[in-house]
Amino acid sequence: GGKGSQMKPLTEKLPKPLLPIEGKPILEHQIELLRNCDITEISIVIGYLAEKVKQHFGDGSRFGVRITYIEQSEKEIGTGQAVYLAKSFLSNKRFIMLYGDVLAEINLKDFVAYHATAGSIATVALTSIKYPSFYGVAKLRGEKVVEFTEKPKEKDALSRVISAGIFCFEPEIFNELSNKKDLALEKDVFPKLAKEGKLTGYLFEGKWFDIGTPEIYARAQKEWKK
Repeated sequence: GGKGSQMKPLTEKLPKPLLPIEGKPILEHQIELLRNCDITEISIVIGYLAEKVKQHFGDGSRFGVRITYIEQSEKEIGTGQAVYLAKSFLSNKRFIMLYGDVLAEINLKDFVAYHATAGSIATVALTSIKYPSFYGVAKLRGEKVVEFTEKPKEKDALSRVISAGIFCFEPEIFNELSNKKDLALEKDVFPKLAKEGKLTGYLFEGKWFDIGTPEIYARAQKEWKK
């Protein structure tokens, strides 16, 4: 739902999730990933240029899914608040969440199965990167995330393993959330769950792009081939 300010001027007329990769919006690639893993009930939290998203995807039937839209009342909200807004849609079931600017080669069926056996409230998909200080960084002990720090200084980074912006949650996650503005999963929720032994990490090796800058977007356009 954010404005994608770092992607201007590309995001002046399009919200970031609609920027094309291989002729399809980023969000359409995500919907195909979900549908190919038999996930067809989808909710999209929308804010900036929300009508553009609705116009492209409609009710989802053209893409073989069913889409519900949840509109932000605020221009900018935290990631934790965004999940909280979807509480009524999720109906006390296990669910997957993806950030709208992430492209990933990941087997979501295996991801969910892994989470189901982990006994955690949340599982974070993890990838490794050379410079982790722009992301949420995880320290693992076995499958458990024992520390989680959002955007640490390079010298303070716990590891090179970072959140890929893909998560699997049990409905108990809502005990950790609220409608508080700027509530962030990475700053407010995951560090607490890690300390309590309720956060699991799932490492995957497929391609991954967090399309947050024009430079990363250009690289994704060159390297994302399906």
